[in-house]
Amino acid sequence: MGFSRYVEVGRVVYINYGADAGKIATVIDIVDQNKCLVDGPEEITGVKRQMISYKRISLTDMTVKIQRSARAKQLKAAWKEGDTLAKWEGSSWAKKLAAKSKRASLSDFDRFKVMVAKKQKSRIIAAKMKELKN
Repeated sequence: MGFSRYVEVGRVVYINYGADAGKIATVIDIVDQNKCLVDGPEEITGVKRQMISYKRISLTDMTVKIQRSARAKQLKAAWKEGDTLAKWEGSSWAKKLAAKSKRASLSDFDRFKVMVAKKQKSRIIAAKMKELKN
């Protein structure tokens, strides 16, 4: 399989730096070799139309069928038609990010409970493995 992720109009990107870090948007237009114009749409993702450097985004495998410099209304319709937000939330990347944020928000006692649960799980697995060997 070839490398299918490259900057193109309609490519869904993950913003990894700046005020909109952690949000997804769509490439609307390519400005030059260092920047592109992205838009959320704002009602769905919370990202306003803006110019952003390639260093601040990560490309996803998802695309939206839009024309170059599409208006917000056209972009919103394309996102709904392609069910892009649901696809993103179902991706392993989004699930990993959600798990990471959930772990970061755990309290001290919650981390203790997770540790105890891991110990119990490993004891059960070790007992079953020992049982299978005999």
